[in-house]
Amino acid sequence: MGKIIAIANQKGGVGKTTTAINLSAAVGILEKKVLLIDADPQANASSGLGIDIETLEHGTYELLEHVLPAKDVILKTDSPNLDIIPSHVDLVAAEIELVDVDNREHLLRLALESVRDEYDYIFIDCAPSLGLITLNALTSADSVIIPIQCEYFALEGLGKLLNTIKGVQQHHNTKLDIEGLLLTMFDSRLRLSNQVVEEVKTHFPNMVFETIINRNVRLSESPSYGESIIKYDADSKGAENYLHLAHEFLKNNNDSI
Repeated sequence: MGKIIAIANQKGGVGKTTTAINLSAAVGILEKKVLLIDADPQANASSGLGIDIETLEHGTYELLEHVLPAKDVILKTDSPNLDIIPSHVDLVAAEIELVDVDNREHLLRLALESVRDEYDYIFIDCAPSLGLITLNALTSADSVIIPIQCEYFALEGLGKLLNTIKGVQQHHNTKLDIEGLLLTMFDSRLRLSNQVVEEVKTHFPNMVFETIINRNVRLSESPSYGESIIKYDADSKGAENYLHLAHEFLKNNNDSI
């Protein structure tokens, strides 16, 4: 049965979608079968992997609404061993439409049951909010990765997210675990970046990935070409970071490479 990992932080601009795209791609390159679910109405993970969201007919919206089975909304990507359930701006409507639906926090989990055995890992790119769709992702997930940018106010809002996770654990998903905190946008030249790393590791010992994602121009360019950083520039620092993260992630899950 595939492990489901939500990538979540209600703060925007922390490297969440960048991590969803590139960690998924890197794990796929390491010969694991991966599904990425774009659960953000902005659909950046979809466009970042070359999906034309303007012509998209089906995706996460139909999956959540149980209009179509998961197998009918899965698309292949150009990245090895990586499939995607893409998103579209229509997903915004799901937050409102599902409010009065029975079992509304479990709709995504139920929708994924039919395909879960077909993948080693399923990553969910969550929206920068703590709304109903993100709640569905956390209720579906076995664990959550929390990206934290190495910038001022890095820890702002993290307590709220951790409280939300605790609430999900208590009421909806007792098995939900924190996979790890991932430090992103690190600039070794800045004292602030180094201070944030120390602060996060001090506050949350044993919860932080060893791998740190450096600020990297090629990493920020790759989505505009609809490619993961590994396909766009395999020799870049960004590609090196995400491949290292993929190895660490698999090692933490006792998964041989």
